[in-house]
This record gives sequence, structure tokens and C-alpha cells, in this order.
Amino acid sequence: MEDLLKKEPVQRVVKALSNFDGSLKVEALTSSAKTAKDAAISLKCEVGAIVKSLLLRTENSFILCLVSGDRRCSLNKVKKILNLKDVSMADADQVKKQTGFSIGGVSPIAHLNRNKVLIDTSLSRYEHVYASAGHPNTIFKINYKKLINLTEGIVEDIV
Repeated sequence: MEDLLKKEPVQRVVKALSNFDGSLKVEALTSSAKTAKDAAISLKCEVGAIVKSLLLRTENSFILCLVSGDRRCSLNKVKKILNLKDVSMADADQVKKQTGFSIGGVSPIAHLNRNKVLIDTSLSRYEHVYASAGHPNTIFKINYKKLINLTEGIVEDIV
């Protein structure tokens, strides 16, 4: 498990967290957190407290949507909020190139390229949420308000 914390994508998250708030720590899990359901089982918490980091592709850019694990992102709502013609899920190659993370381990922070971030209002139900830390078996726990500040995200109803 210690080897997980040494992986380059995880180290990017560790560095970003320590620069923001030294009390935030990355944790390696013995079981997978690849899906929100897996993460909730591993952490013994509600699926809704898991942050899904979804990369969307637009006509000329990418948008990161942070959504509660028990909800589905609405592409139509994202299109309306951002006044876009076309929005779709990014494919695995685009996710890797844009964020530096593989699907299942996409963190809300420490991406290779800066993206606009939308945070769904449904995450506000929880004081603390859990997000991926760059690998399917690594997470970090963060206060919801700190997540907004850390990601510089815009809070919207996107589910």
C-alpha cells in the first residue's frame, strides 16, 4: 500500500493538498474505490458522500463535474448552465491526457491541464466528502466547503 502513495499521479494530489491545507491527507485503501459504490463499501459511508470526478468534453474544451456518488450528471443541465451546444463524456484517452489520471482514479485536483470545475449542489448534504487521490485505491477526506475552495469550483445543480 505504501507503493500506491509513491505513484506520480498520487504524489501530485499529495502536493496539491499539502499546499492548500497541511491537515488534508491521502489515504491508501486495501480495497478498491474505483466506483462510488466500491469506495462507499471500503470507507463504510453513504454512496452519496463519494465525489465522482467526471470529465466532460465540449466543442473546444473540457469541464470537470464533481457529482455525488448516488447521483447522475445531467449533460443537458451542464449545456444550459454554460450555454454550450454540445457536451459529452470524455473518453479514457482524453481523460488521461487532460487530467493525468486514469478513469477510476480521477481526482478533483492536480490535473495536468486546468479545467473549469462544476460542483453539484447534492454534495452539500455532507459535511465531509471523499474524493479520489489519483489512483483507484487512494482517497482523501475533505470538508465540502474546503472542496469548493480547493477546486475553485462553481456550485450548480447539475444532476
